[in-house]
Amino acid sequence: MRRMRRAKIVATLGPASHDEKMIEKLAKAGADVFRINMSHASHEVLRITVERIRKVEKRLNHPLGILVDLQGPKLRVWKFTEGSVELVAGQKFTLDSHEDDNGNAERVYLPHPEIIESVSVGDRLLLDDGKLSLQAIKVGNSAIETEVIYGGKLSDKKGVSLPDTLLPTGALTEKDHADLLAGLAADADWIALSFVQRPEDIIDVRKIVQGRAGVMAKIEKPQAIEWLEEIIKLCDAIMVARGDLGVELPLEQVPGLQKRMIRMARRYGKPVVVATQMLESMITAPVPTRAEVSDVSIAVFEGADAIMLSAESASGMYPVEAVATMNKVAVAVEGDVNYRGIIRAAHTEPEATAADAISAATRQVAETLDLAAIVTYTASGSTGIRAARERPSKPIIVLSPNQRTIRRMSVVWGVHCVQTEDAVSLEDMVDRACVIAYQEGFARPGDRIAITAGIPLGTPGATNMLRIAFVRQDGAGSS
Repeated sequence: MRRMRRAKIVATLGPASHDEKMIEKLAKAGADVFRINMSHASHEVLRITVERIRKVEKRLNHPLGILVDLQGPKLRVWKFTEGSVELVAGQKFTLDSHEDDNGNAERVYLPHPEIIESVSVGDRLLLDDGKLSLQAIKVGNSAIETEVIYGGKLSDKKGVSLPDTLLPTGALTEKDHADLLAGLAADADWIALSFVQRPEDIIDVRKIVQGRAGVMAKIEKPQAIEWLEEIIKLCDAIMVARGDLGVELPLEQVPGLQKRMIRMARRYGKPVVVATQMLESMITAPVPTRAEVSDVSIAVFEGADAIMLSAESASGMYPVEAVATMNKVAVAVEGDVNYRGIIRAAHTEPEATAADAISAATRQVAETLDLAAIVTYTASGSTGIRAARERPSKPIIVLSPNQRTIRRMSVVWGVHCVQTEDAVSLEDMVDRACVIAYQEGFARPGDRIAITAGIPLGTPGATNMLRIAFVRQDGAGSS
């Protein structure tokens, strides 16, 4: 199953797509990674879904990544006596700690003391996905008195967002902790952490994960933007969660932030996933809008590692069509005459390491000599990620003996992963690279390929060698 594009596709599984036959259809349509949203999935559903994905992976003989997305804290107001109230701009409205009383047009119980303790006068409180906006005018006596800026209907248990307030609580709730352990027990490849506000949130999760999965930071809070560089350095990948960002930040700022995050993640060699509302209309329609196609195209032009479907594939009426559409858009963009120039314009200088220097040299050699492919041996996956960071015009084949590494690389731009045993000698390494490049359809007899690896062989993080090899008539190689 060789993909004809570099950008990867993440498809969320749900009621419309959790059975084995549908998972196989989505994989064949172009899904590289499957996301399991723990806001809706039980541990039993998680276990069964992972089993189904692994069965499909084995049948297709193609690595499929699994991303377990943690719910994060859910901040909500409590209930109203009448089920809802109508708030009017300019009126006063209080959020307090009186849990015995249902709310009315003047007040409501807020079951989150950490919010009441953290909000300052002047801070905004956004309710129901930003549809209503309040501003704190008085804080104290276990209550927040606010003025309604934008009113509307407020009903039971609607969400609260705090764009101006840094909460003292960490990103990991008790539920998240249990879900994280369940994800690790199921051998998930990636754990996505919601509600990241500060670098410490990533450190807390890494202590639990201990390298058993990649840690993906979801950037959805304004506070995370302030610590963006530190968060990117600490995590293994990021997700641009544009839906929540668009609630807590002015919508017009989100496109620029998306571009900034993609470029910064690429600079540090961290995969980046662009998510939320990419083909939203395809939840109920078999074709997307032109604006949605443009949105997907922009993420691909910017060099995002992966683009993600949420409700479109989880609960929509056309999950396979949504994946196929995203695949077609990515293929078309990467074949556009402007694509290489735009990708090259965002190029960043290699870091002063042997792996980065070899990766940069390999890209230049492969393009100058018009090689058929770049083949890189990697134990941990870091060498493959560094090769992808260069965004070469030539295909990247990643070879690793580690199945976890192969699966984790399924979210990385442009890499075609194959599990193979470690080479026992330089001659074996060259032969193995040439045979696999030939068998996977990237090279023909007479073609040349570039090979990168670490000497001595099998040493993690020791990439220090570049070889050019000819693919012989029998598919083996000579250098």
